[in-house]
Amino acid sequence: MSNVLDNNIAKLRSKQRISQQQLADAIGVSRKTISTVETGRFTPSVVIALKLALYFEVPVEKIFQLEPE
Repeated sequence: MSNVLDNNIAKLRSKQRISQQQLADAIGVSRKTISTVETGRFTPSVVIALKLALYFEVPVEKIFQLEPE
């Protein structure tokens, strides 16, 4: 069974009106990391996923979902 990881990072950023760079600075990663996670080219580590959840104050499942391939 293979799944695709989808995310709502861009929507959450837009809602808070913050840039990729501002989010990256807030959680201690590069802007490129945020960009590649948002576009699905990079699967984040558990640490990054948890930092995002803490930053947006939502459960990880509100950010990331497994989609059938």
